[in-house]
Amino acid sequence: MASPNGESYFRPAGAAQGLANYPHARTIPSGARTMFVSGTSSRRGDGTYAGCETQPDGTHVLDCGAQTAAVLQNIEAIIQGASGGKAGLEAVVDATVFLTDMKDYAKMNAEWNKVWPDRAAAPARTCVQVVALPNERLNVEIKCQAILPA
Repeated sequence: MASPNGESYFRPAGAAQGLANYPHARTIPSGARTMFVSGTSSRRGDGTYAGCETQPDGTHVLDCGAQTAAVLQNIEAIIQGASGGKAGLEAVVDATVFLTDMKDYAKMNAEWNKVWPDRAAAPARTCVQVVALPNERLNVEIKCQAILPA
């Protein structure tokens, strides 16, 4: 049953789940349906992180390009799952990118531009630097909104 603020979607049990009380996506019913995708990382269903190599001393080497590619793949899976396969990344109309270091901006953009090579078809976007993300193995997180077919 949908709550007053729309219908929530949660990825299957084998996929990465939220660490707090929030859905992977929320679809709000009206003439044109809007989906709000929660901040998404490169975390896999097994708890590992794409784009993170843990060194023997416990430190982590982070690859923002690999993380961005994985984040966008995770977002596409969320949109496809929540829309019953009717939409994917092409439906994204707005996104907010959170980076822990703006020095990674070019690497993030390189992956972004692979997904949206046509500027006219790309979603609106904001990118900000944050002090930290929920796990030290992360250096990029993206939240977005998508429009679903009626």
